[in-house]
Amino acid sequence: MKEEVFFGEGMARTKSEYPDLYKAIVGLNEAAYTGKVLDYKTQKLIAIAINAAASDDRATKKQMMSGMKELGITKDEIVDVLRVVLLTSGMPPFTKGMKILFELTAK
Repeated sequence: MKEEVFFGEGMARTKSEYPDLYKAIVGLNEAAYTGKVLDYKTQKLIAIAINAAASDDRATKKQMMSGMKELGITKDEIVDVLRVVLLTSGMPPFTKGMKILFELTAK
């Protein structure tokens, strides 16, 4: 279900120049996204919320894109996540997240 996709720009070079470090990062990713209790879709929604709450535009966009593509996460599910961001982190992270979502879903 989940693929070995890392969005940091330095990951491709890390993979080729420091394969041992890359392997450790892959292992950490696999340990975090186990699906033992929370399914991968729920974990992805949490990742979207964390990145949106941190006002990390690039990571929020990438998490939303991969969640919609890989897991069929809907616009409404992301809006529900962003409601929690509004409550816990305030208006600026919420509006940034909504702007990203609207850009991704514009037709």
